[in-house]
Amino acid sequence: MTGHEYMSMDKVAGKISDGFSSSSSSSSSSSGSDDDTPSHSKSLKPNVYRLFGREKPLHQVLGAGKPADVLLWRNKGISGSVFGCATALWVLFELLDYHLITLICHILILTLITLFLWSHVSNFIDKPPPNIPDAVFPDKCVLEVASIVRYKMNQALGHLRHIAFGSDVKSFLAVVCGLWMVSVIGSCFKFLTLVYIVFVLLHTVLVMYEKYEDKVDSFSEKAIIELKKQYVEFDKKVLSKIHKGKLKEKKKD
Repeated sequence: MTGHEYMSMDKVAGKISDGFSSSSSSSSSSSGSDDDTPSHSKSLKPNVYRLFGREKPLHQVLGAGKPADVLLWRNKGISGSVFGCATALWVLFELLDYHLITLICHILILTLITLFLWSHVSNFIDKPPPNIPDAVFPDKCVLEVASIVRYKMNQALGHLRHIAFGSDVKSFLAVVCGLWMVSVIGSCFKFLTLVYIVFVLLHTVLVMYEKYEDKVDSFSEKAIIELKKQYVEFDKKVLSKIHKGKLKEKKKD
């Protein structure tokens, strides 16, 4: 071959290698976009109605911490243990009529007897006694918990005061209906049973909602639209007449 033919062959080989490199780069970019797809799917879809107007995933709404992991069964072992302990306590106190003070005393008695025997038997078997660390509640932790409880209670009282003396009839009716429903449910169950029912609902409803949130949000959107229509009709027929009656009484005075 001549030198000109060698140069033309080198050009053809260079074009082929460029074609392979461009195809590999495009495939890598497409694979990268495919890898990004699951991360985008985990985020909320834009322009879609979400229950209670939330803009974040349910895990972030719950705080994105260990309590959220337990409620949403991120770690099935821990969540199952918590659920099992709560069920065992409910069975002890409700079905077997066990008492809280009795249970605490029995646990303390067994713990003290075990530690006492272990500390004395260790001298005969040449093993060190159990090392029990000092249990002390730090002041900072107690003050933080008290501050959070105080803030939440003041916030709840402020909302109740605003509803009681405000002009938001919709919020007033919602709170009254909610309290009435809670009173009816509370009259049917004991306090511990009611707490256990709420606990079970938190560990089941939230997981099912996270799994089928698109379907639930779509159904709730239709239900809220229908409720708003019914409220408009109720406002025209009842609430508007109440407001007019008050205005007429003020004009007479």
